[in-house]
Amino acid sequence: MEIRKKTGFVLGPLLFFLILLSPLLQDNPRAHNLLAVFSLVVIFWVTECVPIPITALLIPVFLTLFQVTSVKEAFAPFADPIIMLFLGGFILARAMCVHSLDQKLANAVLTSKIVAHKSGRILFGIGLITLVLSLWISNTATTAMMYPIALGMVGSLRAQTTRKKGITPESLFLLSVAYAASIGGIGSPIGSPPNLIAIGMIERLADYKIMFFEWMVIGGIILIPMYLFLFSYIHMKMKKAGIPAVTDPGIFDHIRETKRLSRAQINVLIAFTFTVILWVLPGLAALALGREASSTVWLRNHFPEAVAAILGAGLLFFLPVDWKKGRFTLTLKEGLNIDWGTLLLFGGGLSLGIQMFDAGLADQIGLLFLSLGGESAGLGLICLLSITLTVFLTELTSNTASANMVIPIIIAVSQAAQINPLPPVIGSAIGCSFAFMLPVATPPNAIVFGSGFIRLPDMMKTGLVLNIAGILLIWLGVTQIAPLFGLFG
Repeated sequence: MEIRKKTGFVLGPLLFFLILLSPLLQDNPRAHNLLAVFSLVVIFWVTECVPIPITALLIPVFLTLFQVTSVKEAFAPFADPIIMLFLGGFILARAMCVHSLDQKLANAVLTSKIVAHKSGRILFGIGLITLVLSLWISNTATTAMMYPIALGMVGSLRAQTTRKKGITPESLFLLSVAYAASIGGIGSPIGSPPNLIAIGMIERLADYKIMFFEWMVIGGIILIPMYLFLFSYIHMKMKKAGIPAVTDPGIFDHIRETKRLSRAQINVLIAFTFTVILWVLPGLAALALGREASSTVWLRNHFPEAVAAILGAGLLFFLPVDWKKGRFTLTLKEGLNIDWGTLLLFGGGLSLGIQMFDAGLADQIGLLFLSLGGESAGLGLICLLSITLTVFLTELTSNTASANMVIPIIIAVSQAAQINPLPPVIGSAIGCSFAFMLPVATPPNAIVFGSGFIRLPDMMKTGLVLNIAGILLIWLGVTQIAPLFGLFG
């Protein structure tokens, strides 16, 4: 067993009982017990001594055992509408993978005349298609799909590279794929779990509803310059490595010819398009007519994101592939093969976050912040500290776990400092997807590092540059640019 996991098994219970037996917050027994539970959960999540989703599932059990809240209240967040949005989005993404619609899109773009046989265009194209797919499909699945495509493309590039030492074509293309998948995840609410965690907690704890389209605008403000920076930086390293500008014409031979869409792929496209329209329509109406216009309110009330997601996912079980044989677009077995662990993790994290406010623990954290001189910290500084914390914390633990741990605290600190919690919370949520330095930071990093083509020092050096650029771009996006669009209230 890893040292980190062994440490978690010892340190977690030890810290739990030390806090439980200490005189901390004795005037508020619920907050006192919750602090002990929170400490145990954080240690378990950081060390991963127990699978992260199982720890999340145990949260409502601990909350009930130690009388922080009732069993009904503890488990209620597992049925939160955000969970249904996750579920519907996961099923739609699963259908795209089952019927290779994502592969079809990638092939169409990469074999187009626009990409041609210029290595820079190929790098830009493979990163762009990874980014676009990651808006809707998990960054892990996107990276796993694009990984062999990237490797197949760089075979001839390696043969033509004049420089023998230093970073290789394989490592550059694979790093570009991994990082583009993480960057793309910030572009839609379902692109990465921390996005929906932020949306859910802001709605429950700060009483503000961020609509699907609004998040896409915020994400786009940061996503576009971040991807352009990634491409420019990797392209510069390609030139330094002596990689030729023009590639072998046979570089695309391993990609089969793109054929017409199959019946199943058309059905998936119909269900997906229908869902996205319902997702963005209330936001577009709010932008054109105002958030409180009657049409906007009607759309928001009748087609909230969770309802749209389940409607779209449900279509996959109605649209036939072969009516006579009773075959439909997706089978139940295929539909159930999704990431249930993330659903459990979000439910447990939301339960913990809600109780931190209900039990008064969040207020205590906010008061502690003020007592340490936090009253002089403005919006810009709190945003910068929050984003930096989450970016580097996510290098060591799951981005979903990081969001669950940090976001309730950021909301509490923002409220104590009497600033708008939206910029620091959204900045932190996006920062949870911007861990580029270590293989353990995120599955895309681990996938490409496992290829054997990437040296750890190369990933760390490249990742550190992207971490710093990401922190600055997120900070500028949420504090300077997004308010220009009338976002954040």
